[in-house]
Amino acid sequence: MADILVERFERMSPRLQVAARFVLDHPQDVALMSMREQAHLAGVSHTTMMRLARLIGLDGYEDMRSLYTKALRTSADPMLPERREDGDGSCSTVRIVADTLTAHIAKLGEDGNAMQLMAAASVLAESRNLFSLGLRAEHPVAQHFAHTLSWLGRQVVVLDAAAGFGIDALRGGGKGDAVLAVGIEPYCRATIETARQAVRQGIAVVAVTDSRVSPLARLAKESVSVTTSSQSFFKSIAPALVASEILAALIAVKSGIDVDEATKNIERQLAELDVFWKPRR
Repeated sequence: MADILVERFERMSPRLQVAARFVLDHPQDVALMSMREQAHLAGVSHTTMMRLARLIGLDGYEDMRSLYTKALRTSADPMLPERREDGDGSCSTVRIVADTLTAHIAKLGEDGNAMQLMAAASVLAESRNLFSLGLRAEHPVAQHFAHTLSWLGRQVVVLDAAAGFGIDALRGGGKGDAVLAVGIEPYCRATIETARQAVRQGIAVVAVTDSRVSPLARLAKESVSVTTSSQSFFKSIAPALVASEILAALIAVKSGIDVDEATKNIERQLAELDVFWKPRR
């Protein structure tokens, strides 16, 4: 069902795209909530939800709900924790946010997500020149990905230079190169535009993003979907950060790098530069 929605997404009207994205991004809500409740959350009319179901060959929206309900019953996905209150709510908030993020991160190891990660790592590992892109809230993910691979001696150019010169690093880039682009809603305009420029130059885009039909996913050769809800007021980059670390680990394996030797060399060089604090003896 999800694959059909993704396949037909580009040919849908704008309102149907909104409805389709809601279905793709909130499978548990599709299974558990009424059609009118879902339409309200998605910001579309209930007739749009019915049109979406018919567009993919179902008689009505209840048929879609039934399919998602059946999938939910047979899935091993952990249900997200319910909100609880302890005193002033502080302890409850700790548990809720921690349990929620733990569940999101654990989902990265499920078969479908693992396949996405392995396909994405293959593109990145085989690249000639490797870039990383993440602006505003997603910048730490792009920076951490580059830093992690630096321990293996793999140079990753982070497209975030001061004074707006970050995209200049793409000059001369083309076929055989790749960029890891990170973006979650609301998407930074510069991230999308830079990814589009990379595609025009023939650079393969690998996306870490929050939907299979996000602007980055639709540009990407391969994409990894992460969940960003935190059960609080902010969207979390923790799952995206973990995805970048998994990609780095997979790149190390696929590149045939002697990880122990590479890290020893880096540690020796950093020791010579006296980078890290040492206790007095």
